Amino acid sequence: MQLDQAVNEIEGFLLWEAEKDRARTRAQAFCAGLPWLTDTQRREVELRYCQDQRDTSRAYLERIATRSAALRTEYEGVYRALRRRLITAFLTGTVALAALVAVAAVGMSTR
Repeated sequence: MQLDQAVNEIEGFLLWEAEKDRARTRAQAFCAGLPWLTDTQRREVELRYCQDQRDTSRAYLERIATRSAALRTEYEGVYRALRRRLITAFLTGTVALAALVAVAAVGMSTR
């Protein structure tokens, strides 16, 4: 496993753990506004709230990952096309310059 991949996996793990902590904090804040809940009900509501938040976050992250992959593919294609055009322009310029130098050399040698 490459170092970059390992770092990405660790970062992903830490970000997901932070998201789970945020979901727990939001669930506790939500339940704090429902003082009539019993302890068992509070735990159940917090559990369901956390699960819903994690499901929402996971779906959101999957949409972002899909869109990121599509954009990467699109941008790589644009980059390749631009690179081809730049190389073509450079080669065309080089050939034109070489032809001009050759014509000038022939013109100077006939004088």
